[in-house]
Amino acid sequence: QVQLVESGGGLVQAGGALRLSCVASGRISSIDSMRWYRQAPGKQREVVAIMTNGGSTNYADSVKGRFTVSRDNAKNTLFLQMNSLKPEDTAVYYCNAQTFLGHYWGQGTQVTVSS
Repeated sequence: QVQLVESGGGLVQAGGALRLSCVASGRISSIDSMRWYRQAPGKQREVVAIMTNGGSTNYADSVKGRFTVSRDNAKNTLFLQMNSLKPEDTAVYYCNAQTFLGHYWGQGTQVTVSS
């Protein structure tokens, strides 16, 4: 199994920035890729950013140029740097790990962007 713990959410004004962290533990060697998802009230959960084991990244069109996913392998931590935040970025952000055993989720962290 893989355990994921997110942190770094909060309340920020439009145009501001936040950095989310996701610490992974457990069978980390089984992870193929990691993703950040978000879910806004009344909406479906959507993928925001992906990072593969090889370091390739991909982003949702809505966050390209504003969000950056990175990792610190020594600390088993995935980051999401969010700049130029907009009110529509308000959501619960979840860390996800894809493995050959299945996929795992963190508990989520709330991001609220005020206008």
